[in-house]
Amino acid sequence: MDTSREKAWSILTTHVHEKPLLNHCQAVEIAMRAYAEKYEEDVEYWGAVGLLHDVDFEKYPEEHPNHTGQILVPHGYTAAFITDIESHARDWVPERSLLQKVLLGVDELTGFIIACALVRPDKSIENLQIKSIMKKMKDKAFARAVNRETIVQGADMLGIELQEHIEFVTAALAKDFVI
Repeated sequence: MDTSREKAWSILTTHVHEKPLLNHCQAVEIAMRAYAEKYEEDVEYWGAVGLLHDVDFEKYPEEHPNHTGQILVPHGYTAAFITDIESHARDWVPERSLLQKVLLGVDELTGFIIACALVRPDKSIENLQIKSIMKKMKDKAFARAVNRETIVQGADMLGIELQEHIEFVTAALAKDFVI
């Protein structure tokens, strides 16, 4: 199975056209790659899962991620790869693998970090202070669509402190994400 970024990007851009959703997928990819490196896992595979995790969202927002398979099977992606993507549904029942825990843990968090950066005068993730993110987590009116419980649950599932999780993902985005 080809998990190259080039192939994943080509498929993603065939099915996703909205710039904010493309940006979100890229942010999740960056966080997934960073965690794969940290855990000494397959960076290409984890990155492809992150990049393609919302491949069906634009066309099927109410049924997402249930159409992932019909989109990816024709491109040679395996059932295991598709299951890894589908696992980020919040109502997932089976025990999650490490990759699946990371995907759930970074999906909402990347969007929240970017939202925090966008309200800054310089719109910079590099200059974003972790204490500012933590403060915004408590402000329910800020980025109200972001499920904070999922962010906290993600850190818990990974067995790390919330602040450490936020610091890690923020550093990864600061290094490779362009707003």
